[in-house]
Amino acid sequence: MKKGLTEICYKFFTNLANPTRLAVLEKLMENPMSVNALAALLGQEQSMISHNLKPLLRCKLAFSERQGKKRVYSANRETVSMLFKAVENHAEKYCPSGGRCLKGEKMKNG
Repeated sequence: MKKGLTEICYKFFTNLANPTRLAVLEKLMENPMSVNALAALLGQEQSMISHNLKPLLRCKLAFSERQGKKRVYSANRETVSMLFKAVENHAEKYCPSGGRCLKGEKMKNG
């Protein structure tokens, strides 16, 4: 592993270790949408979605485009699709217990 890659990986995966951010990315992989649309779909406050979009935008895991008076967000499909596929492949091949290997770990909202 390249020197410094540990820190990069830590920061990268810490950014993704948030259920709200993952849910946002999952929805944005389906369709680009506004913060209000994301909030409605995820049953979250608009401010919570906005707060969680900021690190995704900063790391270029999501993109923002102005359309008239609103901003429309989309996922960085190149990166996010590969990440989701890698996790899905790993889960299917090595986690036949349905994720019970993560015993004791509970998702935190935020």
